[in-house]
Amino acid sequence: MKKTFLGGLVIILSVGVLSSMGVCDEPAISEATSECLECHAMQHPGIVKDWRDSRHAQITPGQAIAVKGLGRKVSSRSVPKELSDAAVGCAECHLLRPDQHADTFDHNGYNVHVVVSPQDCAVCHGEESAQYQKNIMSHAHKNLAGNDLYRQLKTSIIGKTHRTGARLSYREADSATKADSCFYCHGTRLRVSGTRIRDTELAGEMEFPVIEGWPNQGVGRINLDGSMGSCSACHTRHTFSIAVAREPYTCKECHVGPDVPAFPVYAASKHGNIHSTLRKDWNFTTVPWTVGKDFAAPTCATCHVSLLVNPDGEEIVARTHQMNNRLPWRIYGLIYTHPHPLSPDTTIIRNKDGQPLPTDLNGGYAAKFLIGTEEMKQRTTEMQKVCAGCHDSSWVTGHWEKFEQVIQATDAELRTATGLMQEIWEKGLAEGLEKGKNPFDEAIEKKWHLNWLFYANSIRFTSAMAGGGDYGVFAGGRYQLSMGIAEMQEWYNLRWKPDHGK
Repeated sequence: MKKTFLGGLVIILSVGVLSSMGVCDEPAISEATSECLECHAMQHPGIVKDWRDSRHAQITPGQAIAVKGLGRKVSSRSVPKELSDAAVGCAECHLLRPDQHADTFDHNGYNVHVVVSPQDCAVCHGEESAQYQKNIMSHAHKNLAGNDLYRQLKTSIIGKTHRTGARLSYREADSATKADSCFYCHGTRLRVSGTRIRDTELAGEMEFPVIEGWPNQGVGRINLDGSMGSCSACHTRHTFSIAVAREPYTCKECHVGPDVPAFPVYAASKHGNIHSTLRKDWNFTTVPWTVGKDFAAPTCATCHVSLLVNPDGEEIVARTHQMNNRLPWRIYGLIYTHPHPLSPDTTIIRNKDGQPLPTDLNGGYAAKFLIGTEEMKQRTTEMQKVCAGCHDSSWVTGHWEKFEQVIQATDAELRTATGLMQEIWEKGLAEGLEKGKNPFDEAIEKKWHLNWLFYANSIRFTSAMAGGGDYGVFAGGRYQLSMGIAEMQEWYNLRWKPDHGK
């Protein structure tokens, strides 16, 4: 008979020391987790070491819930009694809700699932999980895979090149290429395709599920319980460290390329300069995070996620796992900047031309799908509260006014580039949407989308993040954008004459 976890949990004392009062210095470990550790401490010592160093191993959910005030790290008001008095170990995560996970299998008498999902984490971190589901990141797989235009862009970049005569075309990439490129960050769709017998070192032959799309920790991973997202994208397994999530290197994993140049811009900025020099003296683990005491310059988490207080313990901004709560503008990934979408599911957006884009090709907003001016003001205020923790009002106001001017300037440049591209399509010099073709796969189309996918992004990020200097000019910014438009115009002039077609 398979052992159940929640139905018959037995608590045993961990290998800790009893105090003179008879109270355990370390939290108890469940019998199920103790059994896991017996084998995995030898087979996977790195995993077990990470877990033993984690807060999960050092405090029980019951103790965490009892914390009062802003220092409380667990948002759920209660947890199942069976989980309250033991450390959060292997069993407490990998045996939860077995009926909901398609990868659940019999492992040494327990119903174990391999992939821990946000819905498992929600048992203790319900507020964070709920917020994350409202976040565009949680829908990252669907938003890429479920948008015909984005799929065409993706295929033109990672697809298999096919040559027919004088023309190139791109076929759908294989699953390994997808998982190793775009869906590394956006998240794969997991699916159990069968089982496989493996010869294990300690227990001999054992049967395990075969999971397509695994391993992956992409932010929008489609999990085997139907949920979206991966908490370990930021809180890496198995320490699930606040410090790791607060460091900019975690965000760098996906925000480093010219399409999303947040990390290189940050590293070149004054904020990044201060971080790289002084971070060794900062406290990345304390909650709440005190501006001017625990750190002296922001990281990504400071601006977008963390609960911040001033030295008097007064809240500056609340913790949020809906990363756009402090962002009025969406500045990257698409042709033009625009207000953030109302829904994290961007596949529902249609512009006036029926395209799945938040703007039309002339820059007009698909307004009914985007947040309004009042929401934008509220989000701006929240972000400016973070800035005001270190800067006076004249600095904050001046920075924001410059940023919004840069938004207008880059959008104006891109209207020029996109107008050129529209003329090229109209003249039949390239085949775009009006002919039912991929608008991103020809050389001139690639030149066009470099202008908005790379160069305008560098300019906007440099302005938004208050630094990065040359990233806004020669390191991938204004110089490349102006050159890209000039090259588009020259390409057009060489191919189209006034008497063309006569």
